[in-house]
Amino acid sequence: MVLRPVRMAKVGLFGLREDEERVLTVLHDLRVAQVEPLRPEAMAELAPERGSETLRRVGDETLRFRGLLSALPRTGMTTPRRFDSLSEIFRAAESVPIDAEVGELKREDDRLLTEKKATQDTVELLEQLSFYPERLEYLRSANYLTFFGQAPADAFGEVEHALPPEADARFLLGPAGETVRFLVITRPAGAEALSRAAQGHGVRLVAVPALRGTPTEELVERRARRDAIDRRRAEIDERLRTIAGAWYPTVAAIDEALEIENRKAEVLAKLGASRATFALEAWVPQRDVDRLRSVVAAATAGRVHFYDVPTPEEPPTLMSNPRGVRRFEFFIRFYSLPQATEWDPTLVFAIVFPIFFGFMLGDWGYGLVILLISLWMIAGFPGARFLPKFGRNFVKMIMGPRGMQQLAYALLPGCALAIGLGLVWDEFFGFHLLHLLFGYASPLDPASKAGVPILLLFAGYVGLGMVVLGFAFGALKEYFHHRRRGVLGKFGGILFAFGVAFFGLAVIHRQYSLSNPLFDLYLVLLAVGLGLLVFGEGIQMGMMGLIEVVSHILSYTRLVGILLASVILALVINTIGSGLVYGGAVVGVIAGIVILLVGQTFNVILGVFEPGIQGARLIFVEYFSKFYSGNGRAFRPFGAPRTHTLSSIGPDGRVVAEPFVQGPPT
Repeated sequence: MVLRPVRMAKVGLFGLREDEERVLTVLHDLRVAQVEPLRPEAMAELAPERGSETLRRVGDETLRFRGLLSALPRTGMTTPRRFDSLSEIFRAAESVPIDAEVGELKREDDRLLTEKKATQDTVELLEQLSFYPERLEYLRSANYLTFFGQAPADAFGEVEHALPPEADARFLLGPAGETVRFLVITRPAGAEALSRAAQGHGVRLVAVPALRGTPTEELVERRARRDAIDRRRAEIDERLRTIAGAWYPTVAAIDEALEIENRKAEVLAKLGASRATFALEAWVPQRDVDRLRSVVAAATAGRVHFYDVPTPEEPPTLMSNPRGVRRFEFFIRFYSLPQATEWDPTLVFAIVFPIFFGFMLGDWGYGLVILLISLWMIAGFPGARFLPKFGRNFVKMIMGPRGMQQLAYALLPGCALAIGLGLVWDEFFGFHLLHLLFGYASPLDPASKAGVPILLLFAGYVGLGMVVLGFAFGALKEYFHHRRRGVLGKFGGILFAFGVAFFGLAVIHRQYSLSNPLFDLYLVLLAVGLGLLVFGEGIQMGMMGLIEVVSHILSYTRLVGILLASVILALVINTIGSGLVYGGAVVGVIAGIVILLVGQTFNVILGVFEPGIQGARLIFVEYFSKFYSGNGRAFRPFGAPRTHTLSSIGPDGRVVAEPFVQGPPT
């Protein structure tokens, strides 16, 4: 059911120790069971599963092959391999003889990379020292220190004047220009004063390297060494690629097999065992219980006892929504994961949030811009490197790339609705563009005297609908948890919500005569709703509930408030900017264009944040508060996808054997 998390069941397995490895393989490859620590009453009859000394070797081999895999260049597609036992994995690991050569090559490459970095820094420094014609060894002495620096002319002058006389600094200047390159020589006692003066004016000093020849001679030698390093690194890379061509598939398969064994070892701590038996318990989606039972039975020839575990524990939560709706699970997880026994609000959020967003935006110009930005985010931010650095850092500070993509997907339907409403209302960056071009007269101008009351009435009905829907889900939740007073309290909230809404409308339209049957009905709804709320929730919570009903319904009028704020802000920007542009003066035209660009950009940013934040808030606070508890724990099944290995358990649960294949020679 889309509106509920997947129903979970807790199951137990009890079998022979000889089948333990096979059962764990089944659980790993099916990925439908979240293994839990064995209950204390069951553990009282067994002992914790400690594993064997073999696991230490698994850990050692895992580190070894993880290092090999990171050192070898990745090759193309590989054929998955099957390992039918842990001993077979060890035999395959022993057949790989490349550790020494690969390790030596990687160490040499790392050493060369470090040397290249130092050499490149020296080359860049020597290129800056081209103005010094003498041998560099003349700049070395036990009695003085030599530094190279470059700075804007004014900063250099400030550093020079900031040095105290005791620094006894001597400067050798390069060619004149906006940037001054210089050598400064000082006694060791004056080095601290020189450093303070340079740092105080943002000038970086670099110690002159201990070289013998002239900058030109040393530059030739360092460049030659840099090229030699590049050639040797290319040879190392070629050799590693050759080794990878022969051994990467084997190394990748063994590494994955060992990772799986490590995951099994982590699960062992949750099992119970005796000398001949083992036991485990796990949460499994109800829909997968029969499949898991049949596969385990087939894999162990029926030797494992599979049973249900009755428990009052709260199950882990696994949400199951259609693909399009699943995009909005991001928002639900951001707020709080639902408990497994309550409603999953993702579907309602996926329907309502885009409507709120599009309504509050209500401009087809802004909607089109945000739509294009969203598509750019979904595409992975192509060309983002050309953006200003502060802009990139600001975006990263808000949310990671994955989160930004999920947000972009969620904004797409809202942008489409904003474009549609903007065309109907004739709002294009605050201009009535369709009226100017085609004489189109909008049937509803959001900022007009006639439009505002209609939109406020619409927002009020939306608020009434959302509050009533929240109470309805709350009543069903109370019913499923067998809390009848809670059901009455939520039903009272529904009656009171209808009563207060229609009572308010009657007062506004001056239809509050006691002789009016409808007005009497509204009073009855208020009285009965009040009584049921107080009865179901208690006096304190019931009275607070009454206040919340009124405030939450009225809170939805912010839909119109955000819309009007955007429309009016755009109107102000356009009025000021257009007035300056049409004024005719050059300065006024430039200022008007700047105001239009900056102001509309600012309004676009507000068009993302305000409708997005306020739309989500209306759902999280005014709607969720009627039924949603949250704080669920995510369902995390044991296992992971296989890429380089094949399961030794076939689809029918039977062991699939395959002869061990020796790895290729070097």
